[in-house]
Amino acid sequence: MNVSNIVRRGLNKPTSSVFQRFFQTTSSKMVQVGDSVPNVDLYEDLPTNKVNLAQLASGKKIIVFAVPGAFTPGCSKTHLPGYVNKADDLKKQGINEIVCVSVNDPFVMAAWAKDQKTDGKIRLLADPSAALAKALDLTVDIAPLGGVRSKRYSMVVENGKITSLQVEPDGTGLSCSLAESIKL
Repeated sequence: MNVSNIVRRGLNKPTSSVFQRFFQTTSSKMVQVGDSVPNVDLYEDLPTNKVNLAQLASGKKIIVFAVPGAFTPGCSKTHLPGYVNKADDLKKQGINEIVCVSVNDPFVMAAWAKDQKTDGKIRLLADPSAALAKALDLTVDIAPLGGVRSKRYSMVVENGKITSLQVEPDGTGLSCSLAESIKL
């Protein structure tokens, strides 16, 4: 059915799926600076240890950064170690906590934290169902890593509001979301 037939037949109502397919405007749902962090539960070490991101960010200045997967090369060799190395300096600049999030289970994140020696520097939180990645509209489908993952990004959150956000242009690269690029 072409566009003129749609209008002629009176199918130009917004509820018409044919009409929406041709004319629907797309607006980005992606999180923006000024938005509140989502009220989403993440997990630390065990499936019974819930950490609500909105509650964690309340009354604090935190950094949240996400990686596509624990133990992956770019994440383990560059992204996470950069934040571990810079954690003390960032905390001296007023950051209360630094949080790394990945679409993995809490056991994997706990093992990765131990492997990367993050204790006292970075909290590694699991987003096993990609709830946070979906709420932020920062998902990417990476079949070799198991499907839906989080795009690579970093953000500064002050009292629950996002004040700085850097999303890698391709979703997975290593440039603007690194520790040395964080915009406090």
